[in-house]
Amino acid sequence: MATQQERAELHKTIWKIANDLRGSVDGWEFKAYVLGSIFYRYISENITNYLNNLQEQADGEAFDYAALSDEEAEEAREMVVEEKGYFILPSQLFCNVVKDCKDGKIDKLNERLSNIFKDIEESAQGQESERDLKGLFSDFTVESNSLGKTVTKRNELLSKVLVSVNDMKLADDIEGNSIDAFGDAYEFLMQMYAAHAGKSGGEYFTPQQISELLAMIAAWNNPSIKSVYDPACGSGSLLLKFAKTVGKENPNLMYYGQEINPSTYNLCRINMFLHGINFSNFDIALGDTLKYPQHRDLEPFDAIVSNPPYSITWAGDDDTVLAGDDRFTPAGVLAPKSKADLAFTMHMLKALSESGTAAIVEFPGVLYRGGTERIIRKYLVANNYVDTVIQLPANLFFGVGIATCIIVLKKSAKKDSSVLFIDASKLFQKNGNKNVLLPEHQDKIMELFTNRKDEQYLAKLVKNDEILSKDINLSVSAYVEQEDTREVIDISDVNQQLRTLVDEGIKLNDRTEEIINELGE
Repeated sequence: MATQQERAELHKTIWKIANDLRGSVDGWEFKAYVLGSIFYRYISENITNYLNNLQEQADGEAFDYAALSDEEAEEAREMVVEEKGYFILPSQLFCNVVKDCKDGKIDKLNERLSNIFKDIEESAQGQESERDLKGLFSDFTVESNSLGKTVTKRNELLSKVLVSVNDMKLADDIEGNSIDAFGDAYEFLMQMYAAHAGKSGGEYFTPQQISELLAMIAAWNNPSIKSVYDPACGSGSLLLKFAKTVGKENPNLMYYGQEINPSTYNLCRINMFLHGINFSNFDIALGDTLKYPQHRDLEPFDAIVSNPPYSITWAGDDDTVLAGDDRFTPAGVLAPKSKADLAFTMHMLKALSESGTAAIVEFPGVLYRGGTERIIRKYLVANNYVDTVIQLPANLFFGVGIATCIIVLKKSAKKDSSVLFIDASKLFQKNGNKNVLLPEHQDKIMELFTNRKDEQYLAKLVKNDEILSKDINLSVSAYVEQEDTREVIDISDVNQQLRTLVDEGIKLNDRTEEIINELGE
């Protein structure tokens, strides 16, 4: 793991790059150049270390792929693409491009980078990795006027970014500490810009402490997880918490996700590479999950974690295909067209294995709203699919101040006919203008989740029949008693204070009359 000092240095370098670009590239555009450069450096070092180690093991002598001629390197192309999913010639490696930048050779840097990125993508054409590499550099637009009004200015700025990324201390062992370091750099960058992007930032990034909690819940008591799925994966932060937990124990774990936004889809795939996940272990698809799900033939999944978009519109039963889709028909109705929340929930329920767990961040309205949403809740509770409902604190997410919740779904893995309600609304610490879950807050939530029993003011286990009799309201506040934190008033003390105030008032009145009389004499 990267140390706190290493992380601090990474974050300092990223801020330096941000300052260098300030006034040229703003907001989310900035991340495309820095993140693209970090990714370019990572895959360059990854392939270099792979070939160096392979050759040194065979010959017993030091080997430097970066110093090889392109003609000599071509001999290894087929083998490398099969193993890594892509190929980079020595002259195209990040380190050699940066070396030329430091030597002032930047006249055609924009053209050179454009050709390199094109060649890297084309190296995967016709291979299993083609979809994983296609379009990864599409947001790294070297001809953008935001980089500068002239080619010279643009190349100067591109050179500055590459050299700055080169100076990041990402360790020497690409298969060791640097995987964490590259991932840390990515996560800090995403968090930094999500924090300043308002509502849009929340579409790209789920805070780490929430991602960790969802991973812990979905992985609990299930040692045989082989696949994890997120149908609205954004930049992949939820999936990658499994890489840092379950994935360490299971290198063959498969990661599946789908994302509707092309730029975010690219970010997610880059994120997978930066966290050391080989192309053969992930399948991230582009498209509308509700209308065009891309992983139906790979279902079911052992774990599902997701933070789908809140209350977006969808076609619903206006679309005859969706109206007859086996993901939605079991409930008898479809989620309302103005609120797709429970459509995502039904989709995930269908995709979940019998022994699996789904942990889903939901907009609170799905817990109590009427209409077709009430009917869907009735279906979920009556069939014993709702395992736990957790009320989270407010103001945890970027651009969303409301208190969201987590719904945990299970199928045959559920051992009772009850729902556990957990009130974690007060388990947080203030951090600037946001609230955060600390490790001790996560631990308490997991303690309540795993114990599955009543705890005053925090947890209540409620029979499904009782929930069905209460209009299928799944709001935590309807079942967990709220602690009365108002100050207890001692009436005798109040009376004594009143008597004292009255006595003091009489004395003040008497003194006022004395003063008036003295002034009149």
